[in-house]
Amino acid sequence: MLLTADVSMYPLQADYLPPIQMMIDKLNSYDGLKVHTSPTSTILVGEHDTVTNALSDAMRWSQEENGKAVFMVKFIPDYEAL
Repeated sequence: MLLTADVSMYPLQADYLPPIQMMIDKLNSYDGLKVHTSPTSTILVGEHDTVTNALSDAMRWSQEENGKAVFMVKFIPDYEAL
């Protein structure tokens, strides 16, 4: 099943841009994902398990690398935004 996730990340630190860019780079490293970045969010499109597993892994990795952040995610089933 195809899944689209619209992700916004809000690092809980003053220098917030580097963690956001690192997260985008991490998401771009996964096979089977289409990744589109806009000024306010990043859109992931792929098979349901691919999207959810990549997002879970990347969020865990981000916290380990950069500390806490707030993630806002909208999941849209069976819709390809790209």
